[in-house]
Amino acid sequence: MGVNAKIEVPVIEFCSSDLERGTDGWHHLCKRVREACETYGCFEVVYERVSKKVREEMFGLVKELVQVPLERKQKNASPLPYHGWVGPCSQVSLLYEGFGLGDASNYDSVKRFAQLMWPDGHPRFCDTVHTLATQMEELNKLIWLMIFESYGLGEKFESLMINYKTLVRMMKYMAPPPGEYESGLFAHTEKPVSTVICEDQVSGLEIEVKDGQWIKLSNLSPSSFVFVVGDPLKV
Repeated sequence: MGVNAKIEVPVIEFCSSDLERGTDGWHHLCKRVREACETYGCFEVVYERVSKKVREEMFGLVKELVQVPLERKQKNASPLPYHGWVGPCSQVSLLYEGFGLGDASNYDSVKRFAQLMWPDGHPRFCDTVHTLATQMEELNKLIWLMIFESYGLGEKFESLMINYKTLVRMMKYMAPPPGEYESGLFAHTEKPVSTVICEDQVSGLEIEVKDGQWIKLSNLSPSSFVFVVGDPLKV
């Protein structure tokens, strides 16, 4: 797949002054979010309310997680695709490894996952994952609210959040052999309603926009996330 370096996804900064619902700044932000989703299916959001320290600590803990013995990783099982552990394999990718943690803003769910991976339950892992998952869930819900309000459907938002649960996927992509190009994961669409991607400043994410062209997202700020529209929201 070819990458078009001339196309850039929108970068939208969520300033505190614009996050007060009902203000002119809020309505302008809602419009920008909707237009980005309609035109590109994604955008980069700069959001300072998620701690950079927590992000950095999370990436360090993921490095610990991938070192867990195989027999423990395999306990992270789920009948749902990509809701459990997926190791390097030819069916998915030899360069990919991922873990799934459902209902991650629920501390008990995080604790159960950690107890599968580590005999002591790794309390620091639990605290960090729960904090980051909760903050990212708040960001995702905020973007959803903006989308709903931009279409005049804000009054329906609360009723749709009743059964909301956050799935956190912690992933590692290995580098291909020197001089070779190989995708870390096959091209795919997002099956949830939306996905918020938290990267560790490694340039590698590529996204196909609505006109079929591919964009490589690079130089994301340390306070940035990538919001991607999932299949249920696409028309």
